[in-house]
Amino acid sequence: MYFRRTSRRAPGSSAPRPRTTGTLLAAATAAVLLVPACSPSGSSDAVEGAAAALPALPKATPAALTSYYGQRLAWHDCGASGFECATMKAPLDYADPSAGDIKLAVARKKATGRGKALGSLMVNPGGPGGSAVGYLQQYAGIGYPAKVRARYDMVAMDPRGVARSEPVQCLSGRAMDTFTQTDSTPDDQRETGQLVDAYKKFAEGCGKRSAQVLRHVSTVEAARDMDVLRAALGDRKLTYVGASYGTFLGATYAGLFPDRVGRLVLDGAMDPSLPARTMNLDQTAGFETAFQSFAKDCVQQSDCPLGGKGTSPARAGDKLKAFFRKLDAHPIPTGDADGRKLGEALATTGVIAAMYDESAWAQLREGLTSAMKENDGAGLLVLSDSYYERDAKGHYTNLMFANAAVNCLDLPAAYTAPEQVEEALPAFEKASPVFGRGLAWASLSCAYWPVKPTGEPHRIEAKGAAPVVVVGTTRDPATPYRWAQSLARQMSSARLLTYEGDGHTAYGRGSACIDAAINTYLLQGTPPADGKRCS
Repeated sequence: MYFRRTSRRAPGSSAPRPRTTGTLLAAATAAVLLVPACSPSGSSDAVEGAAAALPALPKATPAALTSYYGQRLAWHDCGASGFECATMKAPLDYADPSAGDIKLAVARKKATGRGKALGSLMVNPGGPGGSAVGYLQQYAGIGYPAKVRARYDMVAMDPRGVARSEPVQCLSGRAMDTFTQTDSTPDDQRETGQLVDAYKKFAEGCGKRSAQVLRHVSTVEAARDMDVLRAALGDRKLTYVGASYGTFLGATYAGLFPDRVGRLVLDGAMDPSLPARTMNLDQTAGFETAFQSFAKDCVQQSDCPLGGKGTSPARAGDKLKAFFRKLDAHPIPTGDADGRKLGEALATTGVIAAMYDESAWAQLREGLTSAMKENDGAGLLVLSDSYYERDAKGHYTNLMFANAAVNCLDLPAAYTAPEQVEEALPAFEKASPVFGRGLAWASLSCAYWPVKPTGEPHRIEAKGAAPVVVVGTTRDPATPYRWAQSLARQMSSARLLTYEGDGHTAYGRGSACIDAAINTYLLQGTPPADGKRCS
């Protein structure tokens, strides 16, 4: 299965602790990333051209949905200063609204300024599985530019199956600990069997604990929920900022409801036209690109454990791989209260977590130094736990469970048998000598999912929609830049905005050029010129 990373930094905020969407095994369950073993004009474009377009829904609201669209939200104080919360009802199954409701958590912070009110600005940080309500309360509602918060009611809804919205549940904390430590780079048939068993147990746990909701957490259903919320808020059109997977959610909304698109920002864009195996390869290459950037910076620092000045990224990568192999055979202590040691799987996840944001590179150098030179794995374990959203008491949020549930429902599995992964290993290792092997095996996780996928690769054209701003970062590890280029080509009204830099997503990451372009669009409705580039 592939990762779709959550971006949790709000514009103007300080960098949060890095997180990722899976591990290797984790990665395996949450998402795998990497770049394809083809040129930018190769297989990805071919798939994009062949995939059918997502059809728009009828403009008229079906009679069976009128009660949902007409509902009034009962807002109440939810503890965080200035924030209100409510519960919205949506049909569990849009194809059969009589089958019952699903309850979705919503939060907002009312506009704070005197300027002309612009309605609601809905935000989603990605994942899939990231809590939009948590993101609003911890970041966007307090960290978005003051002039944006002055004019908009800041709004978020946890998508179905996520956090406060009837969350998907799969494993206990202890079982997740076992899962995240499973060897994700099997060396023989025994270890391959252990990895397959881990994927099966994870899937079985989801099927047993979340049987009803598991069939109804697709991105299309979540996008339809967004339109119900738009109506309940009293907005004629949707204004929205989505990051990472949030771009797929926002683009899907635009494809389904092009006439209701207001001002949409899709930051760290995904390409909906790609099958899972291509997406996984693309992300793999993306993480390799990010690692090379990290390695080039690391060897210039006095505390880099991967080499000194003049050491090539390839040599640094070789040293890191050798360390991973050592951990595979002999995990090292971490001081963890639950007795966890740092093995290859957790260490790899910790490194991948730091690839999302260059502000985490110093923390990664420190963690690698402690592990490689002092036999202390505590620093890398902190990074890995942050990625998995595991707290000090051994409790996990449902991020990884929801991530798997949405990904496995949205697309057919990349691979359905270990033999297929073995055949694909050379391509993955070419895409990323450092991470390729583990990410290839991570692509097997949806093979054992208890629910059949309902989605397929598709283009999103959103014909007739107002201008949509698609943002891509040139060295983004989780959503490679070519995905933003592809989505911008697909969408009839898209304007591509490019950030030439490192890290995942661009808005609020320090580029005054990017922030000014997006703020102007949100506040004045004027999108940037198509093809605008910033650094």
